[in-house]
Amino acid sequence: MIGLERQRSDGYVWGGTYFSNSFGQPSGYVYVGERLANWSQYPQLFAQWTAGVLYGYKGEFKDKVPLNHGGFSPGAVLSVGWQFTPVYSAQLNVLGNSALMFQVSVDLP
Repeated sequence: MIGLERQRSDGYVWGGTYFSNSFGQPSGYVYVGERLANWSQYPQLFAQWTAGVLYGYKGEFKDKVPLNHGGFSPGAVLSVGWQFTPVYSAQLNVLGNSALMFQVSVDLP
C-alpha cells in the first residue's frame, strides 16, 4: 500500500491510498476523517477515524465488501497510534471486520 494524507492543524485529515486487495485486484481508498490527539495522559498517543469510498472489489469478489456497486463501496478505518518524533509515527488500523494493518508514517513538512 502507498498513500498520501493531509493533516490540518485542527485535526481533520483527507487522503487516498492505492493498494492490491486480498484478491490481487488493484484498489483504492479516498477518505476524510479526524485525528484525535490529547485525549490520554500520554501526549504521543493518538486515535484516528476515516470514512470514504473504496474501489476495486469486482467480479467474483464483489460481495467481499458491503454495499458494493460496480466496484465502489463505502469504507471506514479506525486507528490508534504513537507519535515517536514530530516526523515519525506508527499506528494500528482496523480495516472493517476483515483485517488489521500496521503502518509506519513519515510526516513531510
